[in-house]
Amino acid sequence: MVILLSGALSSEAQQIDTVLIQKILQSHPALFSVILQHPNRKEVQVLYTQVDRDKSNHPHFKTYSYRLDDEHYFYPASTVKLPASIFALEKINKLKIDGLAASSPLTIDSVRKEQKPVVKDITAANGMASVAHYIKKILLVSDNDAFNRLFEFIGRAEINAKLKEYGFSKSRILNRLAIRDGGENARHTNPISFYRNNKIVYRQPAAYDPKDYPLSLTNTMMGKAYLDSSDQLVNKPFDFNNRNAYPLTDQQELMKRLIFPEAFAPRQQFKLSAADYDFLYRYMSKYPTESDDPKYDSSEYFAAYGKFLFYGQEKNAAVDSNIRIFNKIGDSYGFLIDNMYFVDYKNKVEFFLIAVVQSNDDEVYNDNKYEYETVCYPFMKNLGKVIYQYELQRKKKRLPDLTKFEKYR
Repeated sequence: MVILLSGALSSEAQQIDTVLIQKILQSHPALFSVILQHPNRKEVQVLYTQVDRDKSNHPHFKTYSYRLDDEHYFYPASTVKLPASIFALEKINKLKIDGLAASSPLTIDSVRKEQKPVVKDITAANGMASVAHYIKKILLVSDNDAFNRLFEFIGRAEINAKLKEYGFSKSRILNRLAIRDGGENARHTNPISFYRNNKIVYRQPAAYDPKDYPLSLTNTMMGKAYLDSSDQLVNKPFDFNNRNAYPLTDQQELMKRLIFPEAFAPRQQFKLSAADYDFLYRYMSKYPTESDDPKYDSSEYFAAYGKFLFYGQEKNAAVDSNIRIFNKIGDSYGFLIDNMYFVDYKNKVEFFLIAVVQSNDDEVYNDNKYEYETVCYPFMKNLGKVIYQYELQRKKKRLPDLTKFEKYR
């Protein structure tokens, strides 16, 4: 498969190399034999982008792929929360309302029985929900309710209009997560009020999105059976049609634009302030154990939590103080995804890496019998480690100046 990349001002359209990653995997058979023997069954796709700097420290990208197919569906799970976080900040900026900020306290009402109101947020130091606090929870521990509330604020129609505006043509975000949200319910969003000094500064009414967002995708019927909402076994493939879609190419492209907006044309850059970028970088790279607001139980949310592509999901992993990982993960239905920008300050290493892998040996969905621990986490950890080792040995004309990211160490 040959795929053309375009977009970055710093690089011309290029053909993506489909050989290098496979060679790297094959050179470590003890780590990747299961994946290499069953790549179709494990639904593996990988994108790795090298970053080289010119004499002005401007980034140039070269991308490599393994089994990349943006029309071959996988469930993106929580990875959709990163574009939602960006679009929520963009919406605050676009409204330009005096007294309205991402940190403004908010309440959420309900106008349908399926909707849930929000009056307070006990995880916030001030006890109040806000767009900023929801984004913190998304980036620190991938909180589902936080995403659902941003979905309600942005609105389904605006989310998908934004995806189209930025050229993410194979992506769509249709529903909330982890509450069986779909069909007609997903089209409705709650009314929301924002406050300053206990007075409403902006009230957003309930909304309805009548549009459909069809995509031409393969692999949307999976497995041989599933458990329905009553935990009854249904001996039919599980249907992933009309669900969120967010392929690897779009995910990594979004990450590149977020990390290096200066490398893209103005129309491709997100409409974020310098403070917005700083906020996103800080909480994408922060470990849960470093956060005081919100504060998390370290036995559940340990230091390396959610850094799949280097630490796996090991509770006792020794976190390297010279490394920071700016990322967004997803895991559901046996799929595991991690989309990251990796920085090693000491050795002047940086790269982008995203991968998806699935393990569902019994081919039954919704039974919570997935091989995350034995297949998915080890694959992610090993993949990140071997790409990092490759980067350590890769010859570069110029080492990067990482000053921009030093503050997040």
